[in-house]
Order: sequence, then structure tokens, then C-alpha cells
Amino acid sequence: MSKNRLTGGIGRTAVLAVAMTVLLAGTPFALAEEGSFRLLASYVRDYTTIDHAAGSVTAGNLTGTATVLQSSGEPFVEGSHSIVSCVVYVRTSQAGVDLESPCTITDGEGDSLYLHARRSSGGIEAGSGGEGGFELLGGTGKYAGLAGVCPYETAYLPDDRTVTKTDCAWHRVAE
Repeated sequence: MSKNRLTGGIGRTAVLAVAMTVLLAGTPFALAEEGSFRLLASYVRDYTTIDHAAGSVTAGNLTGTATVLQSSGEPFVEGSHSIVSCVVYVRTSQAGVDLESPCTITDGEGDSLYLHARRSSGGIEAGSGGEGGFELLGGTGKYAGLAGVCPYETAYLPDDRTVTKTDCAWHRVAE
């Protein structure tokens, strides 16, 4: 085999390898970022309820704090604390509850994470609660592009207090 033939094959292989690297670098899985965290949030609730069409409608807000109890790493730092603000809308009927709650979680650096919680089990009065799920909708700063669907469990306590815990898996999507 001649030397030109050998180096020509190696040259083509090198060019192909570089081309594939450049091509794949633009795909989402090339630099995929993902992780998990466990969060505990404590809120004060301020709800108003009215009787309405064979049930009731409740709306109001939840405000409180969240603490990251465990984390696989950035952007969720174990032991970090954030302020949480949620707007809650609940329709209660014989069929049960239909709860939706968009929330903003703002950390000490001013970066915000957006989520949308939904629940159709349990109740909203003291002594009740239930399991639901929320969707991570990205955010600002270090939370930009974050996505995930996370289960949660909430408990409604006396004196308008609420506690929620979640174990959440997240990934970053290209924007």
C-alpha cells in the first residue's frame, strides 16, 4: 500500500470525525444538563372561597420559603433557601378538587424559577392535602431553560399554614 493511500484514508477519517463532532455539538444531547433535588416549602395561605355552581371556588395566594434538602448539584444548591409566591385557583365539587397554582421561586441571588402545580386529589382545608404534580417552566438566570415534571405532596395545617415536599428530576432544554 502506498504512503499516499494510507495518509489519504487517515485524512478522510479525521475530516469525518471533525465534521461529526461539529454536527453533533449543536444537538441537545451533546451538552445535556440534568439533575435532581429534594425541596421542602412552608407557606402561609390567604384564600377566599365562594359557593358556586354545585360546589365552591377558592382563590388566593401562598407565600413562604423553600429549602433545598438534597441536590445532585447546580443550579440547586443543597441547603439554599428561596422565597416562594404562588397564585392558587381551586374548584371543589362532588367530583373532588381541581387545583392549579402557578408559582415563582426566587433565590438569594435574585434568579427565579417558574413552575405550574396541579392537583386533583385530597382537599384544601386544615387536616387535608394530597398528592399532585408540577411542571418546571424555566426561569431567569441559572434557571433559564429548566424543564421537568415533578410529583409533590402537600399538607394543609391549622392557622393557614401549608407544607409541600417534592423529589424532582430536571433537565435543561435549548432555548
